[in-house]
Amino acid sequence: MDIDGDSSGSSDDEMAEMLMINMVYDYYQNHLNKTVMNDSKLSGREFVNEILNGSGTVCFDLFRMRKPCFVRFCNELREKNYLSDSRDVFVDEKVAMFLFILGHGVRHRVVANRFQHSTQTVSSCFKEVLRAVCRLGKELIRPDSTNLPDSIKSNHKYYPWFKNSIGAIDGTHISAWVPADKQMSCRGRKTTITQNVMCVCDFNMMFTYVYSGWEGSAHDAKVFLDALTNPNAEFPWPPRGYPCTGGFLPPFRGERYHAQEYRGQGRQPKNREELFNYRHSSLRMTIERCFGVLKNRFPILKLMPSYKPCRQPLIVTACCAIHNYIRKWNLNDELFRMWEELDPAEFNSMNEGSSTAGTTSHDDNLARLSNEGATEMAMQRDQIADLMWAHYDIDN
Repeated sequence: MDIDGDSSGSSDDEMAEMLMINMVYDYYQNHLNKTVMNDSKLSGREFVNEILNGSGTVCFDLFRMRKPCFVRFCNELREKNYLSDSRDVFVDEKVAMFLFILGHGVRHRVVANRFQHSTQTVSSCFKEVLRAVCRLGKELIRPDSTNLPDSIKSNHKYYPWFKNSIGAIDGTHISAWVPADKQMSCRGRKTTITQNVMCVCDFNMMFTYVYSGWEGSAHDAKVFLDALTNPNAEFPWPPRGYPCTGGFLPPFRGERYHAQEYRGQGRQPKNREELFNYRHSSLRMTIERCFGVLKNRFPILKLMPSYKPCRQPLIVTACCAIHNYIRKWNLNDELFRMWEELDPAEFNSMNEGSSTAGTTSHDDNLARLSNEGATEMAMQRDQIADLMWAHYDIDN
């Protein structure tokens, strides 16, 4: 009698029986006893309608723009055929989900629960709206006018010294997500994973150019030079006739530059170079204010989820496009007003990831990028600085 053989056969039968029971149980739970996941009484469409019919503050808090601006934004995307209703999701709900993700940095699973859709639907709508907003961005992110705003024309610090200026340029670090094997090249100055984004803005705080996608370890000058020399980058060169090299007017090297360095008693500019740098820096703060508004409106730029690396630069572009749209149609926006009134001394604490700390070296690099016209550039800057200092002495 083979006792060991009978025991082994019995164990195999019991194991097979347990596996069969588990398979039947799993099938029952997954196919016959389904639990309803989206069981909220308020559908996504009803949720959006409730927000649009409710408090304007709630709409701003959730979708990062006021109700009239939100409605106009949705209508424009629809009228231009950049976005259309689908069977289950209307345009305004698609845009609301998109803005909810950008404005709060939440995962698609959270949005799926709030708007009562599957994560697949949320992901599909996100990609659809992203493409639509980037298409609209081609119309919004471009030089619109060379006219200076009245606030600069009426300010003796800037006018007529910078009357030919059309904007400011700088780089900023935006949070990025990359696979582990590529993280080293994307570590910025603070060891965080970032992408280096170069932007140009006019003095109305609207972006006129966005160049995103460079790894965080890339130097500002390298990104800038690539934007100038890469024919696919479509850099918006200043109009002909500008006297500076390539149309760029950097500050004097080796002198105090940042506006914060001139704060306090006895720290006023002591020569023409310092006065020029102080006013140059003060005017260039426009780009820092733009970065501040952008990052505080869209926290996704401070902590990027695990989107594909090729999609992350598009998210930056989309955020800049929405920034411009809000600025264009909603001049009383709270974030714009707050950053316009913000003291430059508070920039470092509120505008994390910007390139403010390295602005002087960045602007120095602009002067070194090309020798062509360097003498003419220096002469023009010296003329401005001489006239500015002469009037400064008279005023003081």
